[in-house]
Amino acid sequence: MAVRLHKEGFPVMILVLFLLITIALIINLIEPTQTIIHVILYAAALIFYFYVVRFFRNPIREVVPDDNIILSGADGTVVVIEDVVETEYFKDKRKQVSVFMSPTNVHVNWYPISGKIVYFRHNQGSYFIASKPKSSNENERTSIVIQTESGHEIMFRQIAGTVARRIVCYAKEGKQVKQGDQLGIIKFGSRFDFFLPVDMPVSVTIGDKVSGNISTIAKII
Repeated sequence: MAVRLHKEGFPVMILVLFLLITIALIINLIEPTQTIIHVILYAAALIFYFYVVRFFRNPIREVVPDDNIILSGADGTVVVIEDVVETEYFKDKRKQVSVFMSPTNVHVNWYPISGKIVYFRHNQGSYFIASKPKSSNENERTSIVIQTESGHEIMFRQIAGTVARRIVCYAKEGKQVKQGDQLGIIKFGSRFDFFLPVDMPVSVTIGDKVSGNISTIAKII
């Protein structure tokens, strides 16, 4: 599976590299004699930078669109499967499935189904731990509703967490999208929620590890 770096990561990677080089220069100006402490600091900086770069990996995952399934829009762990009252758009009971993305997961997001975007909102909010249920309604988030050709409306959300402080989303109302196309990226720890019809069969259980554009979340019947 091919991997590239996400374009949204380059400003961060350049800034972090500049800061690390600046810190190294200051340390060497203060203490030019190289010691074991210098070596440890250089090694720590390299390891830190490796993980910064790794965070922005952007795997290439080809998808053959299938209107009968909803794919995961994110990598992570299923932490919630429950019936809830969705109050933003549907204002009725929906089945919520939530995927928590730890800082080590790929943080690129993809469209889980093909169709037309009939609703999009970016909501400011708090930054509770993204694995907690209240983060779905209280954290900074984007809400997107896609209407499929068969008339089903599926809502999903990108949710910022304690560490994540920026959601990048390419969705626009009225836009036709294809399952597997890139939706955006959440920077540094977050969550991806689905709000499905209550009678829709779910293909995952709590604790399952899922992969965006690969794992099936639910089947449309």
